[in-house]
Amino acid sequence: MPGASRFARAAGQITSAAALAIVLLAGSGLDFGFGFGFGFGFGFGCVSAAASEPLPSTISAAGVAAPSPALPSTSSMPAGLVELPDGRLLAPDIARIVQRGELVVAVLGVDQPPFFESRNGELAGIDIELAREIAGKLGVAVRFDREANTFDGVVELLARGRADIAVSKLSRTLARTEVIRFSKPYVNLKRALLLDRVKFAALLNGRTVPEVIRSYDGTIGILAGSAYTDYAAENFPKATVRPYATWDALLEALRTGAVAAAYRDEFDVKAVLERDAQAALRLRIVTLQDLDDPFAIGVALSEPTLLAFVNQFLADRTVQFNAAVLLQAMRH
Repeated sequence: MPGASRFARAAGQITSAAALAIVLLAGSGLDFGFGFGFGFGFGFGCVSAAASEPLPSTISAAGVAAPSPALPSTSSMPAGLVELPDGRLLAPDIARIVQRGELVVAVLGVDQPPFFESRNGELAGIDIELAREIAGKLGVAVRFDREANTFDGVVELLARGRADIAVSKLSRTLARTEVIRFSKPYVNLKRALLLDRVKFAALLNGRTVPEVIRSYDGTIGILAGSAYTDYAAENFPKATVRPYATWDALLEALRTGAVAAAYRDEFDVKAVLERDAQAALRLRIVTLQDLDDPFAIGVALSEPTLLAFVNQFLADRTVQFNAAVLLQAMRH
């Protein structure tokens, strides 16, 4: 039928136009899931885009290959790191020191040979060499801050951000860990008493030395602002504790009888008799083998990577310090 042919040809043109519209819409990126079901009720089975099979993810509706999703850039900055101008990636606490170009080290202002002392205007000693080696590993210079006059003062300098580390014959104590971090010990010593022989003999009164020591209720001198303020309170709660500004002042108090005992690490106590053989006639040493006094490097609470660096540095060292090694160093 001529009329039917004309109608079929018209319907075919409409269908082709609809298909072209679908392609154009798909190419434009528009959502065409509504399906063209609104005007093609001619019974020709036109299929909407929403009912068609999904297209592969890399092929567009227009049949053109779409670009693949971009991979993460390998040059992006890893979280928590700082990139230096030379391209190195460092933790923030290490980067700060490297960019500054120097490591600031807190050291007690009072000489403590063989750990640190001024020789001909230059600092020298075990702690000084450690600090210089750490700075060398970081590739920076070293500057020593000796403003503090007590060991607790050194801890405070570090806690207030005035130094990066403290290498200063510092004892690790519970109270100090509230404000700074400590490395693993680089010196392990015992605590010791330097006793007036005559006064201590009177205290014995038939008892053994350990019995007297554990229940000691006499006078004990300690270095003010040192770990032994806490140690004396913990170890000798019955004793009368008297602080002295310097070790020499404490030894003088022991000599004059102002105190019956001086409490400090075994190295300092043994060094007294090492320097003065005659002192053994009036003084005796009691080393407390069950009480440690470890020396460690202090690091600010906010610098965990620097602490890990210092710990690895110490782990790589083969030299171990004890009282015998320190006394040998003192002789030279």
